[in-house]
Amino acid sequence: MIHQQADCDSSSMRQKLKEDLRRVANRMNETLTRFDQDSVCLLAQFAEIRNEIKRVEVLAASFYLDCYLSPFTEKFAELTVSVQHLSDRRYGALIVIEREISLEKIIHSGVAVDAKVTHALLESLFIPGAPLHDGAVLIRGNQIVSAGNVLPVSQADAIGGKLGTRHRAALGLSELTDAIVLVVSEETGQASFAVDGELHPINVIETIQ
Repeated sequence: MIHQQADCDSSSMRQKLKEDLRRVANRMNETLTRFDQDSVCLLAQFAEIRNEIKRVEVLAASFYLDCYLSPFTEKFAELTVSVQHLSDRRYGALIVIEREISLEKIIHSGVAVDAKVTHALLESLFIPGAPLHDGAVLIRGNQIVSAGNVLPVSQADAIGGKLGTRHRAALGLSELTDAIVLVVSEETGQASFAVDGELHPINVIETIQ
């Protein structure tokens, strides 16, 4: 696995995350205090705490994603918009952002694009039925290098059958390199990013809307 610390100095976002975590901790302490009251059912409180934790996780994921990407591309806003639009439409997507490790010998079969990153172009590449929509887009710096790329698929036993091919491919590349891989599920619209062999949600579709 590749381990690389996030480089981020956003004190305001860190403060926001700390406040949210304290709020969740206070809520859990309140629930713990009420636990000894036999007449009180806490299932609703557990559900609310779970949703609050998911919201904090999503906020933290967006914060760290920006930290991971900012030294390597100026197109974080374009990437964010494209992923949100793809998620809203439930268009499956794989977007690879190269960082320090070259990916030329690791991903295969891509079709050259060589264009600046824009959310409109990214979204068009993943329209269902488009020639390259099943493959991964490779971004280097502020350029879309290629599309329709094939990524190495994770063979980790712990994954089992829980994840589809896109997610296994995102994890597979992140296990071998320091690349950040954005992935959108066409089944649910859930957007995540893979880094260091782990997936982190960028949004939560089913549980908090």
